[in-house]
Amino acid sequence: MPSSVTDERLVAQLKALAHPARLKILDLLAARGDCICGEVVNVLPLTQSTVSQHLKILKEAGLLIGTIDGTRSCYSLDSQAFGVSQRALTNRLAVYEACEEDDEG
Repeated sequence: MPSSVTDERLVAQLKALAHPARLKILDLLAARGDCICGEVVNVLPLTQSTVSQHLKILKEAGLLIGTIDGTRSCYSLDSQAFGVSQRALTNRLAVYEACEEDDEG
């Protein structure tokens, strides 16, 4: 994982996070460490196909790591990707905040 994130990647990740069901999936994965797609279906009131689509979006955004175990797909959070994106967003927001303070001063 690179130590910085492109604007395109950050936008894709923010878009992926902008859905309540995907946030719930991330919460579930954070609590469990990893999860089989079917386990997500058992916990959340979503169909298998809907869960699969949400997991695909999160994985394509670089927020999840997916492994295949036979016919089952197991997902976990990519904590390194979250860290890199968090730093990029924090740095960007700090610049915006500094600009606002300059305008007020």
